[in-house]
Amino acid sequence: MGSAVYRLCDVVLDDSIGRSTPDVEHERAVAIFDLVEENSFEPLGHAGGPYKLKLSLVDAKLVLGITTDQGEQVATHILSLTPFRRIIKDYFMICESYYEAIRSSTPSRIEAIDMGRRGVHNEGSQTLMDRLDGKIRVDFDTARRLFTLVCVLYWRG
Repeated sequence: MGSAVYRLCDVVLDDSIGRSTPDVEHERAVAIFDLVEENSFEPLGHAGGPYKLKLSLVDAKLVLGITTDQGEQVATHILSLTPFRRIIKDYFMICESYYEAIRSSTPSRIEAIDMGRRGVHNEGSQTLMDRLDGKIRVDFDTARRLFTLVCVLYWRG
């Protein structure tokens, strides 16, 4: 768990691009809840938060808008989604298989698909950490939850 000043207290996804399937919206809700409960989020060069984060997609780029909990502008980071496209596509396909398996497959098949899903998710989380390097310091669990939200935004868009 990060320090009280280097943490997110709120995370919002741009709703202007609409909603997704119930499964995807459930993933979003769980990721936001888990993220706000426990995270480590340090915009480099800033004295401390806690912070509010707004994630949105603009011109096929990920926009991270960061303010303090009082609404003071901290930073806006814009990341190309190009390094994430293959990973997100793979993750989306494996999630579809996973949701289908939950409804109709054996526990061992579900477990095998879930292991693959976690592997692809970890790859995306590491890529996100790498892309944020020098901008925002996050721990791996925070990166995992943020990557889930990046996927949700991408799927909605």
